[in-house]
Parts: sequence; C-alpha cells; structure tokens
Amino acid sequence: MKLHINIAITAIVLIIVFSSCQKVINLDLNSASPQIVIEGNVYDQPDPYTVKISQTVNFDESNVYPPVTGATVEISDDAGNSEVLTESSSGTYITSALQGVSGRTYTLTVVSKGKTYIATSTMPNPVNIDSIYLEKSMFGNEKLVSVNFNDPANINNYYRLIEFINNERQTGFNVTDDYLNQGKTIGYSFMTAGNDSKLGTGDTVTVWLESIDKGVYEYFRTAGRDNGQSSSPSNPTSNINNGALGYFNACSVRSKTIIVQ
Repeated sequence: MKLHINIAITAIVLIIVFSSCQKVINLDLNSASPQIVIEGNVYDQPDPYTVKISQTVNFDESNVYPPVTGATVEISDDAGNSEVLTESSSGTYITSALQGVSGRTYTLTVVSKGKTYIATSTMPNPVNIDSIYLEKSMFGNEKLVSVNFNDPANINNYYRLIEFINNERQTGFNVTDDYLNQGKTIGYSFMTAGNDSKLGTGDTVTVWLESIDKGVYEYFRTAGRDNGQSSSPSNPTSNINNGALGYFNACSVRSKTIIVQ
C-alpha cells in the first residue's frame, strides 16, 4: 500500500514539474512587413523591356503578389543613355526607346513610397547555341530537350536557360556556369520536373540561352522554385539594394528551335 502511495506521489510531482516547464509559443506568421519585389530584364534584342514591381503578402494570404503602382522607374547605361519607363498596366513598367548592347553596364533605379532601390547589371557578350536535340530520359520513356554550346575561353561565364514549349514559357530556374568547363563545350538538358507540360509529337520547343553576369547568376542559383518572392529567411540573393527582393538582369540572348518528331 505504501509503495502504491509513493508511486502516485512521484507521478503527481512529475506532472507538476513537466507542466511548469511547458511554454506556449505563439507563432505570428502574419506579422512580416510587406517587401517590394522587382523583376527587370534588358536584352540585346529589340525593346520594349519590362520591369515588374509587386510586394509580398502575409503567410495566410493567397499566393498572389499585388502590383506596386505609381513608382518612378529609370534604366540607364554607362554610355550616357537613360529612359524613364511608362507604367503600361498596374505594376508593369516598359521602355520605348532604350536599346540593350552587350558590354555595357545598366543601372535600374526604382523610387516607390519614399524609398529608392538601385541595381546594376553588366551585359556579357552573346554565346550561340551550337545544337539542340532530343534525348530519352533516364527515368522513363519521356523525351528531354538538350542543347550544346561552346564556352568562351579565359573568362568566367554564367548562363541562364529558358525553355518554351509551343510558345509557352516553362517554369524553373535553369542556370549553369563554366567552372568545370572553361573554354569547352557545355551540354545542358531540361529535366521533365521543370516542365509545365510533357513533350509530344509535333510540339515546338525553343530554348533561350541567356549570357548573364555573376550577380544575376547568384540570384537564380539561390532562388529555388518560389519565384524569388518568398519573404522567408531563405530568400535568394538579390542584386537590388535596400532590402528589395527580385533581380535586375541585363543579358544577351541567343535561341534555337526544334520540333518533336
């Protein structure tokens, strides 16, 4: 009987001890301040070029980023050219005369709600795609699109590749560099997981090869698949200052197309 009483007392003491050690932690997932998201591109192709500006939302809101309107957006280069962009639709700003030229450094300046955001990007020389072809996936019978291109020697090069299937741009962040392939032929295959749709006979596939600078490469390398707009601690490395998310990309582009047989 005494043993049972001692066990009961011990159990009660343990419950009191552990109960007193518990601490309720309330996670405020909705307290993050909205952050501006800027996504801009300048190409060595005919304009217009586009800068899109939006802002992040709270954790429990729909994954739709509201546009930022009424901003002042300017793009200039180191040759003395500049242009203030026009807001063509809510949060979308476009050029009308600026021309991208490889070798030049471009500066994006955005003024919104009393804050100024600045980014610079140098446009590398273009690299041509030498070949585009289809190959069988190692993980099934699906077809993959692959490209080969020759990396220029004696210079560090960074690349972003974009796949279009029937003129529809596919998701994913496809970047590579020449760290192990300096001056050699680089082959790149688009994995099925990065496609919004599977390839079928008669599909037209176009690949863009963007030659990008290191800052843009670091952004897309760290972006993952959250479109670079997450307000989590794992935000990609932006090349825009003052706490902005997103990127500014001055790049040269070459493309090649294949029809699936």
